[in-house]
Amino acid sequence: MIDFSKGLIPAVIVDVHTNAVLMLAYMNKEAFDKTLETNETWFYSRSRETLWNKGATSGNKQNVISIKTDCDEDTLLIYVEPLGPTCHTGEISCFYKPIIEQKDINKFSKSIYTQVMDEIIDRKTNVVENSYTNYLFDKGIDKIGKKVIEEAGEVVIAAKNRNDKEIINECSDLLYHVFVLLAEQNIQLEKMENELKKRFTKKGNSKGERKEITNW
Repeated sequence: MIDFSKGLIPAVIVDVHTNAVLMLAYMNKEAFDKTLETNETWFYSRSRETLWNKGATSGNKQNVISIKTDCDEDTLLIYVEPLGPTCHTGEISCFYKPIIEQKDINKFSKSIYTQVMDEIIDRKTNVVENSYTNYLFDKGIDKIGKKVIEEAGEVVIAAKNRNDKEIINECSDLLYHVFVLLAEQNIQLEKMENELKKRFTKKGNSKGERKEITNW
């Protein structure tokens, strides 16, 4: 049984996809019950002395995936699917101000997609001799767009050949060139992830082909 005897307990909010700690807030019994009832995070504001539903104003809500308690049952660990940035500043997480940080410590928690995108973005400001990525940036969007189209066609050919290794290789090439296109357009990978999360969590079904897949 969760211990609300002191009124408020801390709730640590974690992104279920990245395991990043997004925020720390407090819950009372009513906020906890509302969280269970709505499957969205509710907290108690100590400054305003009232309940608040995360994202009710901004739209950046948090869908609850799982809730755990610690050994003393007086702290909550809540895994969520965030539908946008968590921090009011627009940052993905409220914990974005380093005090002491070891070099490259973030690489241990980053997905391979994020690592690849970071490397591509780095090439825009730190040119490396004989770098294919720098070659694409120098040629511009026409060359990058052409490569995306070419790689997409090769993915289809590989699929028709029913060759698993070929499909994996061609899909990897396609994703890389799409990432270069995003970087050239100054679009962060997180924005794509947030858009996909919003679409994935929409309810209902749709039939037929659509320009945008909003119901999966």
